[in-house]
Amino acid sequence: MSPETPDIPPNSKRKRPVSIQPRPRYRFWRLLIGSITGLFLFVLVGGGLAVWIKYSSAVKGLPTIEGLRNYSPPVMSRIYANDDHVVAELAAERRLFVPIGAIPQKVRDAFIATEDKNFYTHGGVDPMAIARALIQDVFRVHGKRLVGASTITQQVARNMLLNNDRKLERKIKEAILAMRIEQSLSKDQILEIYLNEIYLGAGAYGVAAAAQIYFHKNLDQLTTAEAAYLGGLPKSPYNYDLFRKPDAAKQRRDFVLSRMAETGAITQQEKVAAQNEPLSSKNVSGRRGPTAGTEWFGEAVRRDLIDRYGLEKTMQGGLEVHTSLDLKNQALATKLMRQALIKYDRNHGWRGAVAHLGDDAISQWVENLKKQKLPTGMLPNWRLAIVLNAKTGSVGWVDGGKNATTHQGTILSKSLSWSKRRPLKDGDIVMIEPQSEGNQVELCQIPQVEGALVSLDVRTGRVLAMFGGWSFAESQFNRATQALRQPGSSFKPIAYLAAMEKGILPSQIFMDAPFSVGDWHPNNYEHSFWGPTALHNGLRYSRNIITIRLAAQIGMDAIANLSVALGEVDSMPKVLPAVLGAVETTVLRHAGAYASIASGGAIVKPTTVDYIQDRNGKVIWRSDAFQANNVTDPNQLPTFTDNRKRAVSEQSAYQIITMMEDVMRRGTGFSASKGIDTPIAGKTGTSQNFNDAWFAGFSPDVVTIVWFGFDSPKTLGKGMAGGVIAGPVWNAYMKEVLPTYPKREFIKPAGVFMASYSTSKGMVTDAFKDGQTPGGSINLSPGIATGALSAADTGAENVPDSEESMGGGYSGDYVNEGGTIKPKTASPASAPGENIGMGGLY
Repeated sequence: MSPETPDIPPNSKRKRPVSIQPRPRYRFWRLLIGSITGLFLFVLVGGGLAVWIKYSSAVKGLPTIEGLRNYSPPVMSRIYANDDHVVAELAAERRLFVPIGAIPQKVRDAFIATEDKNFYTHGGVDPMAIARALIQDVFRVHGKRLVGASTITQQVARNMLLNNDRKLERKIKEAILAMRIEQSLSKDQILEIYLNEIYLGAGAYGVAAAAQIYFHKNLDQLTTAEAAYLGGLPKSPYNYDLFRKPDAAKQRRDFVLSRMAETGAITQQEKVAAQNEPLSSKNVSGRRGPTAGTEWFGEAVRRDLIDRYGLEKTMQGGLEVHTSLDLKNQALATKLMRQALIKYDRNHGWRGAVAHLGDDAISQWVENLKKQKLPTGMLPNWRLAIVLNAKTGSVGWVDGGKNATTHQGTILSKSLSWSKRRPLKDGDIVMIEPQSEGNQVELCQIPQVEGALVSLDVRTGRVLAMFGGWSFAESQFNRATQALRQPGSSFKPIAYLAAMEKGILPSQIFMDAPFSVGDWHPNNYEHSFWGPTALHNGLRYSRNIITIRLAAQIGMDAIANLSVALGEVDSMPKVLPAVLGAVETTVLRHAGAYASIASGGAIVKPTTVDYIQDRNGKVIWRSDAFQANNVTDPNQLPTFTDNRKRAVSEQSAYQIITMMEDVMRRGTGFSASKGIDTPIAGKTGTSQNFNDAWFAGFSPDVVTIVWFGFDSPKTLGKGMAGGVIAGPVWNAYMKEVLPTYPKREFIKPAGVFMASYSTSKGMVTDAFKDGQTPGGSINLSPGIATGALSAADTGAENVPDSEESMGGGYSGDYVNEGGTIKPKTASPASAPGENIGMGGLY
């Protein structure tokens, strides 16, 4: 019995006390706490389960990191001129790979201080950043992006293995991959990938490309301030773009410098000094395209690389392409060709204004002019202007972009006279070129005529310069390599070379007299005939009839086969008009054929590339025209083996060279030789109806071909022969280029000797092969040159409207009467160059 309860007998009258239980004072609070605890455990378990489900889902679809162990990013290919200047870059992404050991410490420090100051101590993930991302993913407002706080390793995982989606699942994947990357790669390997892969704006991927774009420097040339600017770009390349937002860019750079000081990467004094440094760029372009004027050459190289290696390796393989391009020669060719195109175009009239603004718009001409789109093909030194007063020739124009300045000037009187055919009106939009003195300007227009120039090294075929048209932006069609045009009489040396190879002498006599086959009546340019004429003079004065009779004598098979061997054509019709240049070739092919003649008959194949290196610097291709032999003695000069195949003998080639030298001294090429004291040889070329104008020639070192014409063939105008249009450009170009080479004669091979002899046009000097008689002629097979030929030999039926342009009259000293050639004294009044027939003119 309990001591607190007294013992009461059963029959006692005393009442037993009633037991009273106290009410629990904290029952509600206990229930509340229990409920909350249960709910918390439920949420914890449920949340953990949800996280586990998310984790399992993320892990299931994770990519592997094997590719990162052998990191080999797409790297742009670069094209170099022959002096190792970069002239073009080929890339889908502009990236230059740099190993971590070659990345300066200041560049590394700038990125680490800004992006991940604990990079060298964490295991790939910042737990606080992950927690913040999880919370924001749950409670974020619709459409609001998460605040990123990824480590450098996480950024590598995202950029290399994932996408930029900012959902929770991607963040989980990113964290898992980052930890796996940290277990597989060293910190330096991770940083190397990051600094080569990160996009830094303006088309730059990686720090090396960014240094080139923003500062035109290599990484090891960057200052601390410049390294800090690059380090601040990953957050927002656009908002801190040095070109668009210089003030924001400087603020960001200064912030990075402060972070670098906080992490101990630089001292406070270095920070202050760097922040006081002006932030300026030395290059305002994005991805580097072809250097101005080299676009045609660069495109030719690009096409060659794609043919050789395919598009992917060309654009992403990191090829280092060392070319033959001479930048000085290229600039000269571009300048001279553009000047000639402008001159021809001006001589053929003003075509009118680009656009016109109404009277209401003239009062606000500055703003309205800024809105005008620049015509494609407009030169960089030209300006778009508005005519403010047509009577006085007053114009206004704007210079610059954002901070543009306005100018006013007066059109030169010669330009006003030029425009009288279509008089200017107030409000006309025109192109002008401001002059260096005063406020005068010259009226300009984009030429419709086109032109091309190719210049090669004679022995190797290395392309030194290539001009493919007025404007690459206007049309990427390369007239030097893609346009198939008729070479006219500049084809004739190939026919004469075939004759020399068959043993015919330069002094061989052929009859310059009327020549007919059926309805085909070819004629000479001057519509005159000289009678018996030496081959030398036939080439020197570009006599069509002599060339045709020569082709009929030796047969078109020989000429066609030689043309193919020299690379002039892939195939050609074996008909007589072809010998006058009625075949199609390109300027580059024509240059190769002429180089083969100039090099003594060895086949020269034009090439734009000297050698190619892969991304590791290994030479994977080299031009093999000449092969260097092994040298054991360091004092010994290397020797070379000539691997070129031979089209004709050195002796035959030298005979043609000496004949072509006289073309320049006293023949149709005389005007193109003025002012040049180096031995040169060449030939004019003009196709039927003056559609194409050529000048082709060479020295012992350089061959240059110049062409003018319209993209859709039509006449350049009466008298617009090769010597008139193309000759002056050839002369001006060679006059500047040749003095850079030692002056020397064409090499005379063994087995030939020089001799002078008399012709109907005076004394000439030629090369003769041993055993030949100077001034003599060999006995030709009878009945070939003078015998019956069929219409098939002329190919007339294959040339539209050929008969209409042939003419039936003869002029000069001889005439064909009833099949008999007789002297004639009268001459008709037809103009030179008319009714020539198929093929070349002059």
